Amino acid sequence: MESTPRRRLNLTRTLPNPSRYAMSLEGELSHVAFSEERAPANKGLWRSEVFKVADEMPVDLEIGTGNGYHFSHRSLTVPERCIVGLELKYKPLIQGIRRAVKGGAKNAAICRFHAFNIDELFTEGEVNDVYIHFPDPWTSPKKPKNRIVNRNLLATLHRLQRPGSTLEFKTDSREMFLWALEEIAASPYKVLHQTLNLHASEYAAGNFVTFFESLFLRDGIEINYIKLRREG
Repeated sequence: MESTPRRRLNLTRTLPNPSRYAMSLEGELSHVAFSEERAPANKGLWRSEVFKVADEMPVDLEIGTGNGYHFSHRSLTVPERCIVGLELKYKPLIQGIRRAVKGGAKNAAICRFHAFNIDELFTEGEVNDVYIHFPDPWTSPKKPKNRIVNRNLLATLHRLQRPGSTLEFKTDSREMFLWALEEIAASPYKVLHQTLNLHASEYAAGNFVTFFESLFLRDGIEINYIKLRREG
């Protein structure tokens, strides 16, 4: 199987004119907000060193936290689970973790890190549930290789997750969703739920509406949704 290509980021410490958000990664929030260089040091240690919880405590993962509303919501309303977020842009990254911390969350951490390099952050069996909400659809004909929900990354996430864990994927892009369904079919996951119109389905009641999701709904765009399970 062809491996997912690595993505190397510009280093935060070499930014010529770092914003106050970038500086927060090494300042006030450095204990829960990790740069691309510091984050891999937590591999295998998220429970014991970062969150200081028992091994049986679930540690969930959100890939692409965006403005961080779902990320902070999960941390504050489900305190019996920890959550790690991945985001590339400094401002939403800091806004998301700051919102969680100000709300009193002790179970949240965030990293500036690319999902294609996820095996550098976690060991096998270290992750529980995974959330992927509204990633870049990369609709240009030459860009599908950049899509996050691909068979290679799914295989990696499957190894990192504990048995019985789930993966939730939402997108406004029907094109990307139909493409992703073929990738999912080639993955080890079992499909639990699937719909081309989340908000007209039985799954809408338990759905948290993200910021971007609210914009798509306002414009009448249907939300594509699938939930997978990592079998034992």
